[in-house]
Amino acid sequence: MIDPNEALQKMLQSPGLSLTVFPPTSRYYGIETAVLETADGEKIIYLKRRFVPSPERFELLQEHVVTQGQRLDNITAQYLGDPEQFWRICDANRAMRPEELEEFGRRLRITLPEGIPGIPDA
Repeated sequence: MIDPNEALQKMLQSPGLSLTVFPPTSRYYGIETAVLETADGEKIIYLKRRFVPSPERFELLQEHVVTQGQRLDNITAQYLGDPEQFWRICDANRAMRPEELEEFGRRLRITLPEGIPGIPDA
């Protein structure tokens, strides 16, 4: 079995690394890398911190009330068309861990991506 940390390290150390290592749909797209040199000279490449935007920066499309047994990936697929975009719903609802949003009765904000304005009221 491949160690995920080792796999990430190998990917980040690939020659010609750029900010486009992650696809545009990834929460890590555009995040810069940095290098940490240990006391014994080993260089460790890592992703810099990703700051989660304030939910107020997202334009609300609608809300969803979680029903018994609903999973966030299925909710995300329903509203955003891609279950791997669950992180967008996490960002819009101030959740650090996706499982926080799967609580029965929880009201979730379904939003546009950060910086995308909604259609003004007519």
